[in-house]
Amino acid sequence: MNLLMRHTLPLLELDILKTFVAIAETGNFTTAAETVHRTPSAVSMQIKKLEELLGCSLFRRDARSVVLTHHGEVLLSYARRLIALSNEAVSRFMMPEMNGVVRLGAPDDVGELILPEVLKRFAESYPSIAVNVSIENSSSLRRAVAERRLDLAIFNATDGTVPVPGEILLKEQLVWAGKSCGNAHLKTPLPVSVWEEGCIWRAKALEELSRSGRDFRVAYFCAHHMGQRAAIRADLAVAPLARFLIGDDMVALGEKDGLPDLGHYHIGLVVNDEAEAPAQAVADYIRTVFARMERRPMDMLQVAC
Repeated sequence: MNLLMRHTLPLLELDILKTFVAIAETGNFTTAAETVHRTPSAVSMQIKKLEELLGCSLFRRDARSVVLTHHGEVLLSYARRLIALSNEAVSRFMMPEMNGVVRLGAPDDVGELILPEVLKRFAESYPSIAVNVSIENSSSLRRAVAERRLDLAIFNATDGTVPVPGEILLKEQLVWAGKSCGNAHLKTPLPVSVWEEGCIWRAKALEELSRSGRDFRVAYFCAHHMGQRAAIRADLAVAPLARFLIGDDMVALGEKDGLPDLGHYHIGLVVNDEAEAPAQAVADYIRTVFARMERRPMDMLQVAC
């Protein structure tokens, strides 16, 4: 019996594994500490305890970043599976009725840059709910909810309008995006990259250009925001983009550059009036995420879930 006890392997603590995963995903102890609601010193102590338990280093640290070691990469796979299995087991008993498929719609920008992280976090809390995502323009999404083809949808709306039905989640600035050190905005007629009909950014941009008397041409047409970014990076055109989409190789242009102000727009949410509990759970989670965004400096690419 004593021999058996001496060879019993220690157990990994889920709270410490969650901290480990948070550091691996953010690459920063301070940001990870905010994610797991602990102090940076407490997070450091947890990792020290985990490394002592396993007898190896899990991170390589320098003044600017934290990177997983080979052992850390191996543990990350196990940690994610253990956390997911724990969530699944707990939800089986605490939320047995919360299961099913939810049909969620979102515009291209939200669907690519915000939703993946949001849904990843949601799945950790509700592993028995499957979320199927459709990417469309905002008018099509709202129509799909009204026709019961979607349970809920995130959409973009022009500033000053209150969507009915629907609710406002966040107000964000709309700007002209150009290549950093580029000259597309200096050309006449102005080369513009836009989406398909029904996109509120397109409508707002073309309306303001016409009102200002600036001569323009549609030089690049694409229904996806990545296509718009490609046109900007090649200095083929300028495009109306949400402020949070401006990358390091881009610059926000405005009236000082001879372009009209585009103001703000709203990100909204509409929920099918017959939506069941799983869809309502998704809606509540989305509301919580966007409420946190509104209280913090705008950095949608690092969603505070």
